[in-house]
Amino acid sequence: MRYDLLSLEIFLVVAEEGNLSRAAERCHLAKSAVSKRISELEEVTGEVLLTRHAQGVRLTPAGQSVRHYAALLKDTLRQMQQEVSEHGSGAKGLVRLHAITSALAQHVTYDIESFVQSYPQVDFDVEEATGSGVVRALLEDRADLGVIAEQTPHAELQTRPYRTDDLVVVVSRKHSLASREDICFEEVLNHEVITPHQNSSINLVLQQQAKQLNRPIRQRIRISSFECMCRMASINLGVCILPHGVLQPFLQTLDLHAIPLTDYWAKRNLLVVARSFEGLPQAARYFVEHLKP
Repeated sequence: MRYDLLSLEIFLVVAEEGNLSRAAERCHLAKSAVSKRISELEEVTGEVLLTRHAQGVRLTPAGQSVRHYAALLKDTLRQMQQEVSEHGSGAKGLVRLHAITSALAQHVTYDIESFVQSYPQVDFDVEEATGSGVVRALLEDRADLGVIAEQTPHAELQTRPYRTDDLVVVVSRKHSLASREDICFEEVLNHEVITPHQNSSINLVLQQQAKQLNRPIRQRIRISSFECMCRMASINLGVCILPHGVLQPFLQTLDLHAIPLTDYWAKRNLLVVARSFEGLPQAARYFVEHLKP
């Protein structure tokens, strides 16, 4: 059973117009030529695809099935042509990326930099968000890709491993803990803590672990900026817990000390997430491949 692509395309126009004369005009063909194409298609399928009425034609149930699959085929061929063209000229397009702050500060920015060196015609729309905000943006089709910590609920999304980051306790060099080489989270709970905003992925994991220990977090200050958290810790307003990579620039300029956490969960796995990796635009698929650990 062989289908003629031009006949399928003409059939789609007839289905859209609901009238052979208007379809013939759009296809720049005689009405008889359009009728002949439809007849040949009906012969191949072995089914009646159109019924005629005073105002034009309407699809039979078989015709509705042919329209559905012909439209899918047309779209697939368009995507194939686009991708083949991109192999010759380099990927083009826009990648809509939402990521948690710690991933942007440590990894994502540098990965974008190296990617655009190879694909200079790809643009990025990058937004910083909480883990739950990243998930929402993907489900609402406001983003193509996201980067979250694995603790963030993401059951409706596909995931791929990205990077890891190590959470450390940040204290002023004047703090009583400043001489410590490592520390467990349960001991940190004996001290005043400067926490990130409520919906951040770091706050989520801290709250979960405190709950498992049946201990409250002695929260002194809540603030969204990592830099502000470090500045407040540097003047001894409390301790904070941050990814080590985020902390690096502030260790050089502020009077701070980083203490590794001994808890297993302090090594966080970061994930690249999407509704469907196979359904991504070509430029986004290239970027996902670039992000492989």
